[in-house]
Amino acid sequence: MASEDVKSGESAVTTIVNLAEEAKLAREGVVNKAPAIGVATICKSLLAGGVAGGVSRTAVAPLERLKILLQVQNPHNIKYNGTIQGLKYIWRTEGFRGLFKGNGTNCARIVPNSAVKFFSYEQASKGILYLYQQQTGNEDAQLTPLLRLGAGACAGIIAMSATYPMDMVRGRITVQTEKSPYQYRGMFHALSTVLREEGPRALYKGWLPSVIGVVPYVGLNFAVYESLKDWLIKSKPFGLVNNDSELSVTTRLACGAAAGTVGQTVAYPLDVIRRRMQMVGWNHAASVVAGDGRGKAPLEYTGMIDAFRKTVRHEGFGALYKGLVPNSVKVVPSIALAFVTYEVVKDILGVEIRISD
Repeated sequence: MASEDVKSGESAVTTIVNLAEEAKLAREGVVNKAPAIGVATICKSLLAGGVAGGVSRTAVAPLERLKILLQVQNPHNIKYNGTIQGLKYIWRTEGFRGLFKGNGTNCARIVPNSAVKFFSYEQASKGILYLYQQQTGNEDAQLTPLLRLGAGACAGIIAMSATYPMDMVRGRITVQTEKSPYQYRGMFHALSTVLREEGPRALYKGWLPSVIGVVPYVGLNFAVYESLKDWLIKSKPFGLVNNDSELSVTTRLACGAAAGTVGQTVAYPLDVIRRRMQMVGWNHAASVVAGDGRGKAPLEYTGMIDAFRKTVRHEGFGALYKGLVPNSVKVVPSIALAFVTYEVVKDILGVEIRISD
């Protein structure tokens, strides 16, 4: 009996030890999959995203302004006939400062937008990857392009929704000219004026097409960029990879350019409709605001579908791609600079990048 008690005791002890070891390993596994995020890491990640957004948008500010002017200009009063002519016209009529009109407001919007977008993408990617590995039972599974698309879409919706009122007033400030009958003096003046004259809901005009458009735009940006990087690292074509896991800055720029081209081509018509809806209800709109094809009064839209229908009916299908050329010219360096700047700043700050892990 004594020996049996000893064996039972040893067995119980062994069982407890084994359970403790399994619990420890399980805890370590959970920690490895979903590590706690320190405040310093969050701040550095947000800072890197904000710097990336500010640098990339300032570099292409003249093209960004021209794109919006082309999107909303009145078809009865054509001032901007193309990229080169449009930039020359702005320079001649408004000078150097005219090329960067609205950029301060744009940066005030894009810095927090970019910070939230990059940070949200990283966290969404980690969460989706963890769930995917749990579902498949494969701890070595990696994100697929479709899962990256989902993570990018989540990040884009969160970032866009958080900063949409600033984007709305930025669009209005951007289309102002020296001859506009009423001037917004800046972002905060524009926000307060819209709230006073049009109500809080006006700050979210065009939000629905923005949400729909951000899914393919931001989602494809991240999906194409990360998938291209993974493919280049694994296949090592043309000697583009410096070592087992590092791409050159030039190669990363090319990946970012490809990502931006794909995303903006798919989502561009929704961006045109968003800008036009943002102008509705602006009593003191500049003369560049789009007309309905018959009169010069600003056109009213009852919603996104109505905006699509009236734009195509009165101006043709091509109107959905007004401003595509300057947007294409600016989106390649803009997206490329954003991705590379983000990664470089995070390297400088000593934050490990785990976007696609």
